[in-house]
Amino acid sequence: MLTYHLGLLESNAVRRGKRLRPRLLFAVVQELGGAVEDALDAAVAIEVLHNYSLVHDDIEDSDRYRHGRQTLWAKYGIAQAINAGDALCALSYLSLLQTARYHSSPRVIAMMNALHRANFAMCEGQSLDIAFEAESAIDTRRYLRMISGKTAALFGAAAELGAYCARAAQADVERYGDLGRSFGIAFQIFDDVLGIWGDEDATGKTAGADIARRKKSFPVVWAMQTGQPQCEPIARAYRAERDLDPDAVASVILALDRLGAREAAQREAAEQLSGARRARAGPVRDFLLESLPLAPASETLSS
Repeated sequence: MLTYHLGLLESNAVRRGKRLRPRLLFAVVQELGGAVEDALDAAVAIEVLHNYSLVHDDIEDSDRYRHGRQTLWAKYGIAQAINAGDALCALSYLSLLQTARYHSSPRVIAMMNALHRANFAMCEGQSLDIAFEAESAIDTRRYLRMISGKTAALFGAAAELGAYCARAAQADVERYGDLGRSFGIAFQIFDDVLGIWGDEDATGKTAGADIARRKKSFPVVWAMQTGQPQCEPIARAYRAERDLDPDAVASVILALDRLGAREAAQREAAEQLSGARRARAGPVRDFLLESLPLAPASETLSS
């Protein structure tokens, strides 16, 4: 089941997924002059923990397909998928413990602490996301708190682990962790934009798919909290108890366009990335500004 989920037995296994979190880890190691060999086990740990979260997320969201094929629970059943996800979680921490071959015990303990804290934050963020489905009024402050855990925490941990593996001072660990978390928030906001306005040929995402599922993404939350009369088609659609048909989706997107929700999301993402733009030139800055989802007008963020 684990090899199926990870695609390890397929000819396109190397191309499955972007591996963004281990790539960020390696960018930090490179920037701080560390040895890649000392970071391999930590990179495996961060990617495997991410995949554990995907297995459980697919169950909780009832998603039957990921990357164009059946998710683990859809193929093997919910009980087996939960068990397999738990196994991935265990393997992640076992991998991180292997860093004891290269690093002191206090540093390994610090890395374990960073990864456990990120795991807990992911669980908290997922809990909030699930709770939001039953709530009618959510503001952007609460939404940002949710994605700070669900998405951003693991990016922050990836950057922290990279700094630890490069034997950096604690101040650098914290600085890179903050950059990683800010990137994670911006990444999720841009992914939200793609879920509404994305070009399917360019991104593989169906435009309006998140709206059809009545997902409370950043543009929707921002628009609904404005309280403007133009919000009524959005509020009406999100009060429905079933997926929206194409006409309802089009009505919601039109209302979002009139309110300027896409531009508001891009402004928030740009604000989150301000620290990355001010960072010194190097592998980490390049990664942060070049690894965003292909969102409309995203090129303006790198200036």
